[in-house]
Amino acid sequence: MKLLLIGPQGCGKGTQAKLLSEKLGIPHISTGDLLRNATGNLRRDIDSYIVAGNLYPDEKMLGLLRRRLDEPDCRKGYILDGFPRNLKQAEMLDRITKVDKAVEIHISDDEAVRRLSGRVACVDCKTGFNYATMPPKTYGVCDACGGKLVQREDDKEDAIRKRLEIYHRDTEPVLRHYNATRVDGSGSVEVVNKEIMQNLNK
Repeated sequence: MKLLLIGPQGCGKGTQAKLLSEKLGIPHISTGDLLRNATGNLRRDIDSYIVAGNLYPDEKMLGLLRRRLDEPDCRKGYILDGFPRNLKQAEMLDRITKVDKAVEIHISDDEAVRRLSGRVACVDCKTGFNYATMPPKTYGVCDACGGKLVQREDDKEDAIRKRLEIYHRDTEPVLRHYNATRVDGSGSVEVVNKEIMQNLNK
């Protein structure tokens, strides 16, 4: 199965993709991870855009994705997360592969803000926590090393709502392009996963 997971920031795509990968026996491909894990000349090429404050070009991202999809572990399918983010990218993706099923993990903007604005990380050991879903034992203090917990600038409410505006404007048309099935992402990880599996088995 060639599966596409779509949803706003904070909906739990990464968590669900990992669970589905284990259950279905197909790889989870995150374009964010592909960029972060690049090495050598590719790393230098990516950094030349990122350092300048630019996005990695769509055509280059597509080439990177094509190479990953050509690897042996993708022969039975894949779970794609993070691409396409807009209709142009969806049309580009259609040139290199055929998506069998698209699933939208839906949460409200307020729920996305609640989840994302709760994220903090330790300044020393980098361990992550979330006041909404996985709080530390003591507010502001890392369970692992006792370090100070801080919030990233892009996890503050104003920044999150701007990112959500971009999602509604650019990514929601992709849902219609693939006739995506919607599942309710507001429940527990287990409940959401069960609903996704039920939809895949129809």
